[in-house]
Amino acid sequence: MKPFEVLYEDNHLIAVNKAAGVLVQGDKTGDEPLSELVKKFLKDKYKKPGNVFCGVIHRLDRPVSGLVVLAKTSKGLERMNGIFQDKKIKKTYVALVKEKPPQDEARLTHWLVKDHFKNTTKAYENGKKGGKLADLSYKILGKVHKYYMLEVNPMSGRPHQIRAQLAKIGCPIKGDIKYGYPEKNKDGSIHLHAFQLEFEHPVKKEPVRLSASLPKDQTWNDYKHLLDEI
Repeated sequence: MKPFEVLYEDNHLIAVNKAAGVLVQGDKTGDEPLSELVKKFLKDKYKKPGNVFCGVIHRLDRPVSGLVVLAKTSKGLERMNGIFQDKKIKKTYVALVKEKPPQDEARLTHWLVKDHFKNTTKAYENGKKGGKLADLSYKILGKVHKYYMLEVNPMSGRPHQIRAQLAKIGCPIKGDIKYGYPEKNKDGSIHLHAFQLEFEHPVKKEPVRLSASLPKDQTWNDYKHLLDEI
């Protein structure tokens, strides 16, 4: 399985569909991250002799698959950072959960507290010291076999936000043992996929809408048709 597939590229940005298990940015494991893999891809593609710029704009957790946008120029990076910080971007994820959420469609607001030692985030319904406010909306797209597919739109970009907030309402994501799902997926992935991003291009000022196809695994295959609901 390839670590990524290129979905979009212009002078300032490159968007890829990241495989689950690939780091976006380097960490203490020393494993080669997506940012370095994309640098090598660009260096080879354009036969560049020197260093290649590849700026990380946003991240996906390692076991999560899907859409990641990286910057090819410092101008692209700076402006895209502003777009994310100002929340001028629509992010759409899909997740598989075994338990049916309390409502078919709802908005969730929690205070998230990060445990840096365990690398987990806990969601609280009321204000918490050191907590950061997190918002998302979800709706059930359908059920196939044992699992419900949810469309999830996070308004904020907190670490582990979707995983922690869905776990808080009793709906841990399939395979996510860190957040209460009873068994892990064989490949270490979780069934959370960054499906779509919509934003105004930072330089061209044109609307951009990018989509990343689901991973080619048997479970996801049964849910492809539900993406037509988004």
